[in-house]
Amino acid sequence: MAKRCFYEVLSVERTASDSDIKAAFRKQAMQCHPDRNPADKDAEHKFKEINEAYEVLKDPDKRAAYDRFGHAAFEHGMGGGAAAGFGAEFATTFSDIFDDLFGMSGRRGRGGSGRERGADLRYNMEISLQEAYAGKAAQVRIPTSVTCEACSGSGAKPGTKPKVCAMCGGHGRVRHAQGFFTLERTCPNCQGRGQSIDSPCSSCAGSGRVTRERTLSVNIPAGVEDGTRIRLAGEGEAGVRGGPPGDLYIFLSIGSHLFFQREGADLHCRVPVSMVTAAMGGEFEVPTIDGGKTRVKVPEGTQSGRRFRLQGKGMPVLRARQSGDMYVQVVVETPQNLTKKQRELLAEFDRLSSTATQPESAGFLGKVKEFLDGLGSRANSA
Repeated sequence: MAKRCFYEVLSVERTASDSDIKAAFRKQAMQCHPDRNPADKDAEHKFKEINEAYEVLKDPDKRAAYDRFGHAAFEHGMGGGAAAGFGAEFATTFSDIFDDLFGMSGRRGRGGSGRERGADLRYNMEISLQEAYAGKAAQVRIPTSVTCEACSGSGAKPGTKPKVCAMCGGHGRVRHAQGFFTLERTCPNCQGRGQSIDSPCSSCAGSGRVTRERTLSVNIPAGVEDGTRIRLAGEGEAGVRGGPPGDLYIFLSIGSHLFFQREGADLHCRVPVSMVTAAMGGEFEVPTIDGGKTRVKVPEGTQSGRRFRLQGKGMPVLRARQSGDMYVQVVVETPQNLTKKQRELLAEFDRLSSTATQPESAGFLGKVKEFLDGLGSRANSA
């Protein structure tokens, strides 16, 4: 059975904002949850369908991929939210609804041991077009949180250990009945960590991590484009009390070039040529992005704006053994600051010119005359 459009599942337009999508999901999930519809055999399927749609549309990257490729963007294990069991969906999704409705803290990234995953970090790096062409090995210096060496990330004073929270038994969550529901909330005694520390480490004040500046190496592949994101797994902030570290994301921006403009894998440049070269033909030399040079032949009678394609002289395509092309556009330069002799020669050239030497001008003047004659004929007939 073919999947329904995710926007149709949530009953929202494709232009819906993030808040509209979230509100629609909450409404649909509350209405279609199986526990509220025990007589509906399709309730579980509907709830899974709603959850899968929301898991994609709430994420900007996944939503962009879905808008472009549809369901095909998440085939072959590339995404999707229905692969997990119904119990997992209920634990994360419906709990989030309660969090929103009753103001309870979520439990993402935190287990009963109190180990929280470290935050992801972002680093903005600007590179030149030549560096994007050739690729480079770069080093970045980042102030970040690292695991405290004194307590090995436990947060407890060396020689001591954290204790299991007596209120939640180490789960980090406590439950209480409210009407027909049994609600779960963050343990107020340990703030969801599941542990308590009587003697915190003096080096990290019990957090299990300290701030340091780190130098990291990053390999920038040839062919990267403006906005490319490089992920360094595990190089983000250290987790709290020995939790797993986050990731570091390096966002690349490519500076403007003195000569080239980039469009995908193709490069474009504009080269001025003299009126004489354009009329009589010739050639000129242009630089290439790899630091070399190449010659471009100009046929006789070349008009301003004509483009010449140099195959394979553009940017390399990322993760592919091919390159784009380089396009050279000629701009015929009109002479300025003429001497008396040059004016006389140009005047003589103009006198000797004919429709054969300037066909476009002659054709344009012919169309103007035809247009004006037509106006005159209509005026006389009126």
